[in-house]
Amino acid sequence: MKKLHAIVLSICLIFICAWASLSAADENRSEVRPAAVAGMFYPDSPDELRQMVCRLLKLARGVKVPGQVRGLVSPHAGYIYSGIVAAAGYKQIDPSISTVILLGPSHRVPLSTASIPQVQAYRTPLGDVRLASLARTLRRLSRFGTVPEAHLNEHSLEVQLPFLQVMLKGFEIVPILTNRSDPKALARILAPYIDEHTLVVASSDLSHYHSYKTAIGLDRICTTAIPECRFSDMPLCEACGKQAILTLMHIAKIKGWEGILLDYRNSGDTAGGKNSVVGYASIAFVNKKEITMGMKETLSTQDRQALLKLARSAIKARLVKGTRVDRPNKVSPALDELRGCFVTLHKQGQLRGCIGTIEPISSLLGCVERNAQRAALEDSRFSRLSASEFKEIDIEISVLSVPQALSFNDGQDLKRKLKPNVHGVILSRGVNRSTFLPQVWKQLPDKELFLEHLCLKGSMSANAWQDPETSVKVYEAEVFGENDFK
Repeated sequence: MKKLHAIVLSICLIFICAWASLSAADENRSEVRPAAVAGMFYPDSPDELRQMVCRLLKLARGVKVPGQVRGLVSPHAGYIYSGIVAAAGYKQIDPSISTVILLGPSHRVPLSTASIPQVQAYRTPLGDVRLASLARTLRRLSRFGTVPEAHLNEHSLEVQLPFLQVMLKGFEIVPILTNRSDPKALARILAPYIDEHTLVVASSDLSHYHSYKTAIGLDRICTTAIPECRFSDMPLCEACGKQAILTLMHIAKIKGWEGILLDYRNSGDTAGGKNSVVGYASIAFVNKKEITMGMKETLSTQDRQALLKLARSAIKARLVKGTRVDRPNKVSPALDELRGCFVTLHKQGQLRGCIGTIEPISSLLGCVERNAQRAALEDSRFSRLSASEFKEIDIEISVLSVPQALSFNDGQDLKRKLKPNVHGVILSRGVNRSTFLPQVWKQLPDKELFLEHLCLKGSMSANAWQDPETSVKVYEAEVFGENDFK
């Protein structure tokens, strides 16, 4: 009998050891996920890749983040198309980051749950990036699984790695693909594991294969809704990685982060034609406590005079044959920063044209040149400026601070928070949007009239401003004109 017990015990021990061995092998595979799109989306030569990433980081001119970047929405197209946009975010991440949670879509394989691969590392031409132990911890939870074929050729996470490898040292990743998982549930699971040394990246491009003009309109819905965490507008947002973005937005709500649009372009701006484009955005999330609102005077007298001279020259170049835009030879760093701006034209004290760009998506020089010409020739409220009128106009420029979301409970709360003659205001509701510069308070000093006119300007109902579902952003403006120097 004792002999039989010993045999049974030996068999059990063999099975236990075998099970433990298999489990250990499963959890600690030495398998490395090889690069799938090196040589296609980015160079496969280590030296060429590093040089390309460093060049993109140097050239990127996104909005400067006021604090530590906690989360990023970053594009995942080929680097010649979207790399300059991705770099606007990655150049600002904290070098102390040790863990990066990567969220992205599975383009080829449908997923019912979030998938984390059972590999030890991801490989790029710049080396291997190990998976964090958190990946193994999460994989054991019911909302996660592993679909190996989904990760095998997927580019959405892979293309983020070279930027991280250049910017960070000794970091680990948690690669997560998600298509139909509940973003809010995923956010609740991930949030407790996120500390000051963790970066969350949601990989996604925006609209696909529309005309240049149509794409800009569609993508504006996304670039407005995402930073403000306006979930009600997200069904209108066209993005291949929408589930990943929504997960990051829910994490931001839990953590008290606020979003900032750093850069937006589409393939028509970078390396493609304008008939069928793909949109790209870099959006950072920062702790709200680290964001401060305020418009300081950032331009010297020389900067202002250079911009006014440029605006007048840009208009003249479109009105008078044989003239060219007279751009400044020496550029102040302030003029090369990405800024939003408006150019306003007056004739004999009356408005003669006003067009601008709210988002900081181009250099201040480029913004002023383009909007000066548009204000003269494209403002639908007026006929095109004629050459005979050119000497009669006065030019005014408004340089904008980065718009920030203004939360409010109801109309009375919104009125209390608005600062006349200080705040420019943006109202957004679905595809409808409008703005008034701070100068408009002089014509509409009553807050209710100001807001009602702003609603009507954006084809919204006159009382839409009272509904908390209406998005409100505020900004300030540094305003100067030719009359200041006469």
